[in-house]
Amino acid sequence: MYKQKIKLLLLLLLAINVLPMAAQTEASTDELYSLARTAAFDEDNYPKAIALLKKALAKSPDYLEVSVFLGRLYTYTDSLQQARMVFKEVLQKEAGHEGASLAYGNLEYWNSNSEKSLVVVNSGLEKHPNSQSLGLLKAKILKDLKRFNESRIVIDQLLKNNPEFTEARSLLGSVNSSAAKNSIGLSYDFVYFDKRFNDPWHLASVSYGRQTGLGSLTARFNYANRFTTNGAQFELDAYPRISDLFYAYVSGGISENKGIFPRYRAGFSLYANLPAAFEADAGFRFLSFSSNTWVYTLGVGKYYKNYWFNLRTYLTPSSNSISHSYSLTTRYYLGGADDYLSFKIGTGISPDDNANNVAFDPDNSYKLKSVNMSLGYKKLLWDTHEFSIQASLENQEYRAETRGNQLSIGVGYSKRF
Repeated sequence: MYKQKIKLLLLLLLAINVLPMAAQTEASTDELYSLARTAAFDEDNYPKAIALLKKALAKSPDYLEVSVFLGRLYTYTDSLQQARMVFKEVLQKEAGHEGASLAYGNLEYWNSNSEKSLVVVNSGLEKHPNSQSLGLLKAKILKDLKRFNESRIVIDQLLKNNPEFTEARSLLGSVNSSAAKNSIGLSYDFVYFDKRFNDPWHLASVSYGRQTGLGSLTARFNYANRFTTNGAQFELDAYPRISDLFYAYVSGGISENKGIFPRYRAGFSLYANLPAAFEADAGFRFLSFSSNTWVYTLGVGKYYKNYWFNLRTYLTPSSNSISHSYSLTTRYYLGGADDYLSFKIGTGISPDDNANNVAFDPDNSYKLKSVNMSLGYKKLLWDTHEFSIQASLENQEYRAETRGNQLSIGVGYSKRF
């Protein structure tokens, strides 16, 4: 009898010590969720991750984030029916759940079921109207359905809420390219001098643009009347897309009116879309008058709320020095990508400015020292009509210690079709 009591006591002590240890070794739902993410992302072991998530849901069946992740893994492993069942179950428990709506919408979008995807995403947006991820997916779906105007409206609202949303801005360019592959444009600039010249300058251009699978291509015919002499120039500009990160600017021009326009001009810049809504570019410009001029440019831009800032420099080497100019451009977006006010202030002359780049002519004795500022407004109306207006004032030294003012007013219009 005594021995039996001792045995029972030992069994009781063993149970008291072993049961808590077993409880401690059993992982919690959050720990299982974390282990599943490690298995999926670090180990690329989806079956292991799925097993861990099932175990977690057995403990906490209403842990919706775990269910959404399980549905995503089913999607990645092409178990589409199982993924659909999981997403539908989550949406039954919480109508319009943001994560489930996004994952389920993407599943249908990736599998060419854009109509079904739109229904799912719209339900999610009813509960989360300010969701950037759902809004961007809706714009992609509408583009896929060739409902380009509706897609553009969604993107414009996304950019109005967050001008730093560079993925939406990139999608807008793609939507515009798909919706209107062609454009024609007209522009006119009037340039008045208070001292430097008795007669004003007149500049006008006609352009035709085409969106291609590689990027945009624009042919432009420029006319100018300077020094009471007429001149013409033909230009070709391209913005080829290289990747989601990089795109380029490539340009060339030719004219027979040396002194009114450069005889030849060319340009190249490589642009990079960087994290934190930054962008940067570097390139060169080439101008040929009686001799050749090479100009190098560097620029950095940043989106911040409704603003875009761009700081740029042009560096022109010569035999004994390097001349340089700087400009700071600010845009305030009132709506979409083509609806903004702009302000620019700078020093020196830009080779990209057709109104003034003749000052790079080595035979021209005018000094390059100047300060300038400009105001502009651009507006897209009725989805296909783009209007712009700009006014600038430049104070330039054109002889030693002699300065004059230059006032320019320009208007532009383009039609997409």
